[in-house]
Formats: sequence, C-alpha cells, structure tokens
Amino acid sequence: MNLVRTIKTVLDRSLEVLVMVVVAVLVLDVLWQVFTRFILNDPSTWTEELAVFLLIWVSLLGAAVALGRGAHLGIDYFVGKLPERTRLATEVFVFFCVAAFSLLVMLIGGVDLVRSTLELGQESPALGVRMGYVYLAVPISGFFLTLYAGIGLVERIQGLLKGDPSTDMAR
Repeated sequence: MNLVRTIKTVLDRSLEVLVMVVVAVLVLDVLWQVFTRFILNDPSTWTEELAVFLLIWVSLLGAAVALGRGAHLGIDYFVGKLPERTRLATEVFVFFCVAAFSLLVMLIGGVDLVRSTLELGQESPALGVRMGYVYLAVPISGFFLTLYAGIGLVERIQGLLKGDPSTDMAR
C-alpha cells in the first residue's frame, strides 16, 4: 500500500507542476496579447487561440488535481449532516459515478475523439496545430479523474467495511 501512496504522490506532484506551467504560459500569452493590442496597436493573431487551448488544458487537468486533493466541487453541506455510514455510502455512489463517467466518456471517448481528429487532419486556423493534440487534454484528464475517483471509491468502501468514518483521499 505504501508503493501505491508513493506512486499517487509522484502523479499528484507531476500533474500539479504541469498545471502550474500551463497557467504560467497562459498568463504570459494573455499579457503578450494585451501588450501587442494596446501598446503596439498591432494585435497578435495567434494569442487568443493559444489562450483558448491553454484554458482547455488548465480546466480539465485542474479538475483532476482538485479531485485528487479532495477539493472537487460538491454540495457537501447536506451530505455532512448525514450519519457516517450513510455519508460513506453516498460518497461511494458519487465516486462510482465520477469513475464511470471519467472512464467511459472522457478516457475511452476522448481517445476516440483524438484518434478521429488526428485521422481527419484538422488544424487550428491561427497556430496550425493539429486539433487532436489540443483534444489530448480530454483523455489525459479522464485518466487522472478515473484514477483518483477509483482511489476515492476504494477508500470509501474500505471505510464502510471497517466502519471507519475517517477515510480521506487527500491524506
């Protein structure tokens, strides 16, 4: 189990660093767009498209980081009022739904999306980037979401079986 924690920690840190780098590039890109538009009076033609692509990557990978930290968006006020076993059972259901959606739609469907888009040779107009590479954010984040939801699911099931209410994925 210690090896699993070590692997999860390495994946967590790698994903967090990747998101930080993408955010930094996004900030620089937007600053360059503002500079060229308002200072040089000659707006850059590619920065808006790059910002959209980077925002796609940040939002999808950021969702995986949030789930891995246990900080994903949820209405936990009402769930927190439930008895411990009912709360754990609810969390098992939620993590199962997240894992199923992430696996089927984002990972498997995302791989199909990337494959078909690359086969079509679709390119972005301003940057000339093959759109399949932009869409790689979907299956990559789907992989991490499935992984983190699976870990959360296993931890919650173990908590139900042990009667331990202190299961927390972010530990």
